[in-house]
Amino acid sequence: MSVKVYEGEDLDALIERARSELGDIEILYYEVEKVPGRFPFFRKRKYRLFVTEKDDEKEKREIEKLEGELRELKELLLNLKENFSKLPAQQTIPVPSIPEHLEDKTPCQMPQLEEFTGDAAELINLLVKKGVEPEIAVELVKLSCGLDIETEKFDLNTNTFREALIKAFQEKLLFTGEFKIEKGKQRIFAFIGPTGVGKTTNLFKLASKFVIDQELKVGVISTDTFKVGGSQQARIYASILNVPFYVATDQRKLKEIVDNLSDLDVILIDTVGRSHYDYFRLGEIKATLSILGTSIEYVLLVSCNYDTKEAMEVVNRYRSFFPVDFLLFTKIDESSRPGVMVNVGVRSGLPLSYVSTGQRVPEDIKLLTPTLISEFLLGG
Repeated sequence: MSVKVYEGEDLDALIERARSELGDIEILYYEVEKVPGRFPFFRKRKYRLFVTEKDDEKEKREIEKLEGELRELKELLLNLKENFSKLPAQQTIPVPSIPEHLEDKTPCQMPQLEEFTGDAAELINLLVKKGVEPEIAVELVKLSCGLDIETEKFDLNTNTFREALIKAFQEKLLFTGEFKIEKGKQRIFAFIGPTGVGKTTNLFKLASKFVIDQELKVGVISTDTFKVGGSQQARIYASILNVPFYVATDQRKLKEIVDNLSDLDVILIDTVGRSHYDYFRLGEIKATLSILGTSIEYVLLVSCNYDTKEAMEVVNRYRSFFPVDFLLFTKIDESSRPGVMVNVGVRSGLPLSYVSTGQRVPEDIKLLTPTLISEFLLGG
């Protein structure tokens, strides 16, 4: 998608100008800035309009897809009607089989527990029900087991499930601890992840921790010029925290803004959400951020609503473009299977940082620790 920016004092005139130059357009959003005039009570308005040409090919493909699905549905109904007409009286109507690509093939198998007994077996079953993969659950629990003499099987040698899990997570998972920033040594964090994972909201949750808890000088830059209303939401958060906020429309503008913020302790960059299957768009994000070289630390956001397979797809595909430094999990409050955090942490080997527990800014974010993950899994 190619975005073009128009600036002027008349919004309608800008729209007409864009249409005359580009033809059929899609208005992404616009910004309004009050410009001081000769008289303090009469300030002019300056508009900045962001537009793109409509993607007719995309619309055409979507229409063709819907038409194809409609044809399949009609064929299915005709076949069903034909089969029904051939049935003798009192015979049961056969149910059409579900197409293979629509079948739910999510595995729901319990691990083999022949070598475990007592609390160890119970804890493994509990972890699996909470979304931890069976082989990982066995591996974790075994770290806190000893051999029971009577049964000659493994059982927990800790007093509680909580103690066993904390010990296992300390050994098998990496944790960042609080992001401690040393004043005078600027750090730049880029928040990346799929659409709808909550990058903007969680960026400002961390920004508030830096401003309020560590009394740091923080700046926020958005490279997301695609989401309608995205910049306005970010500006509101920035205004509440009293931190500078900028929009970088291209690579050159991003470098210029960062160079002018050398006096800040932390710079947080909000990127556009892109599907982990959209290699072209991920390449665009990489190209924009590459101007800053290796000074960026990448925070990848992963939703706890994903199953483990999809979550690992997100991690692996984003890692093929970016040197991911930390994982931040979101929407734990919308998931009944928090074990995805454990699975991704074990399989990726990446450090776990924070988890988002709701929509409120700045309250609903917590530092991930062995104790906190244990509480999520045990329901404490």
